[in-house]
Amino acid sequence: MVHPVVDANETSPFGTFTPANFYARHSVTHSSNYITNPRGLRLFTQSWTPLPPTQILGVISVVHGYTGESSWVVQLTAIYLAKSGFAVCAIDHQGHGHSDALNGLIAHIPDINPVVDDCVSFFDSFRSNYPNLPSFLYSESLGGAIALLITLNGAGGSSRPYDGAVLNGAMCGISAKFKPPWPLEHLLSFAAAVVPTWKVVPTRGSIPDVSFKVEWKRKLALASPKRPTSRPRAATALELMRVCKDLQGRFEKVEVPLLIVHGEGDVVCDPACAEDLYRRAASKDKTIKVYPGMWHQLIGETEEDVERVFGDVVEWLRTRAERAAAACGEEQA
Repeated sequence: MVHPVVDANETSPFGTFTPANFYARHSVTHSSNYITNPRGLRLFTQSWTPLPPTQILGVISVVHGYTGESSWVVQLTAIYLAKSGFAVCAIDHQGHGHSDALNGLIAHIPDINPVVDDCVSFFDSFRSNYPNLPSFLYSESLGGAIALLITLNGAGGSSRPYDGAVLNGAMCGISAKFKPPWPLEHLLSFAAAVVPTWKVVPTRGSIPDVSFKVEWKRKLALASPKRPTSRPRAATALELMRVCKDLQGRFEKVEVPLLIVHGEGDVVCDPACAEDLYRRAASKDKTIKVYPGMWHQLIGETEEDVERVFGDVVEWLRTRAERAAAACGEEQA
């Protein structure tokens, strides 16, 4: 099955199609809505489901990364998962995409926990529409850290555990090639305490520039009107580094079935940390695929490599969905 990114171009994820025609072309339906979280922020949500006769095998909740959103490049993968037989949902984190920003500050996440809570609340609401189907998390970059936190925090208060999680370029650790140079990294605590919203943190290149290998896909990522390109604020950078350290101390507690896919050439999220997660996770069902030469955004690779990576993802998801359905049938019998 061909990934919908082949129909995109450097200015639009829909290429030359209208959104409605794009969804019809890929045999999915689409809906969007806003929810209001306990902090009074309006958060943008979306869902995609396959058109008949495709049978819905399970539910997938998509968790996007830092400076990402559910309406641009990530949406293409959501459509791919939907046309593969899954009911798919996604939410824009606070300050990202079409969601409200905390205190009006774009891409500012001084505390990851409320963001995790937002995901849990919306994902549970969506999953309740399919109570008898297996459910999975699909995540990219920072979304991988959020997905792990959802499962580690007793499913974050979720109504039921997930049947698996796909971690694509997961932020289990920020690469030393992308971190702010010493000694600024060690001064973040001071900067975050004194001026938490200060855009003081230099990184070694913009995220899209070092994430998307294929040039037109890099241009597509940068063309999003909702993607911030400014430096991370001090409190956000400090929180992302804290989350990595927290997760690394709890890898042994990860029990959810895992598929870890990562580019060997990722200079944003360290592949060595993903490999460490694989080795230490208590998950009885765990698979890791580190793709030689590929970068942080695996959708940003050549067409051949995109089909390889996302074919692996769908095969893993379908196998676990069918396995869960068979187990449910045995219990009912």
